Formats: sequence, C-alpha cells, structure tokens
Amino acid sequence: MNYAALPVLPKIGTTRVCRPEQGQPGVALDSPAMLVMTDLKRVAAAVISPQDTMDRAHAFMMQRGVRMLLALDDRQNLAGIVTTNDILGEKPVAVVQERRIRHDEILVADVMTPAERLDAFDMHAVQSAQVGQVVASLQQARRHHAIVVQTSADGTREVRGIFSLSQIARQLGMALQLPAEAKSFAEIEAALA
Repeated sequence: MNYAALPVLPKIGTTRVCRPEQGQPGVALDSPAMLVMTDLKRVAAAVISPQDTMDRAHAFMMQRGVRMLLALDDRQNLAGIVTTNDILGEKPVAVVQERRIRHDEILVADVMTPAERLDAFDMHAVQSAQVGQVVASLQQARRHHAIVVQTSADGTREVRGIFSLSQIARQLGMALQLPAEAKSFAEIEAALA
C-alpha cells in the first residue's frame, strides 16, 4: 500500500515549545474513571521478577518514573506488586534483621505484597464509575495504587489496568492525600464514631 507524505512547513523560524498542561482539561471528580486508569491494553505494564533484587526494582522504578511494579512469575502470571513504600519503608529493615542478609541481597519477593493478598477493582464496575469513587476507594483503603481485573474470554482473570493516586492528582490538577493513620486507641475509636 502506498501512503501519501505529510505536508511540510518550510523554514519554521522562531517557534515556542509546548509545556505540559497543569491537570488534564475535562478531567474532574465526576469524570469517568476510565480517563485516569492506566489501561494495560494501551500502555505496557512496568514489570519485574520476584527473583530480581529490591535495589534493581527501585532503579527500574526511577528509570520508568513509576512508584509501583507488577511482579510476574515465570509463567507471566501476577505474583504480587512492589511499591516504593515497600522498598523505602520498614520491610527491608525487618528482612535484613530476620534473615541476617545484606541489604543488597533482598529480593522483590521478600518485600512485595503477594497476589493472594491483593484486592482489585472489577473492570465492569470501573467502566461505570467516576474518578471521585476511585479516589474515595483509595483513600478509604489507605492505598496509593489499585489494580483493575477483568475476566478474559477463556474465563481467566487478567490485570487490565492500574490506578495511581499521584497520577489522578496530576490529571485533576489538585493535591490528593491519604488520610493519616490513627496512632492511638483513642484516635481509632474517634475515627470509628
């Protein structure tokens, strides 16, 4: 098949460079949730093996500009997720003390949240949800990320998308925070009341 060449603008001279917009126009809390979901049918997932080192996972996150990786087993099934909070938080310290290994020997599998402990949103619910519902769900669960699962034609579950609170905040052009965790019994009781 032959394609026609695009028209060329000759000698463009002084030209400004576009800058990223602050917040996506048209994205609001009552917008469709699909507008803020990273759709893995359109964007390749950032993945790592549970057998890779935690340090490699952190370097890969920084390179890709993400704060969460999907950990895939040898058969390319979801084994778990690893976040920057897992890597930079208390988990590595506990692993080093418990297993008496060096920090650079910690594997993704040692700090990730295994798939059997993960909750997910159903794709059918997401398709009719609003951005505000996703934000409320993430805040209620005190999570920065959520995965979206769909059932494929052969009846198996597959990860279809990812929600990131920081990405949603960027698209909305507003700060979004997780609620502070209660530290004392009195605070927990007050939160429940």
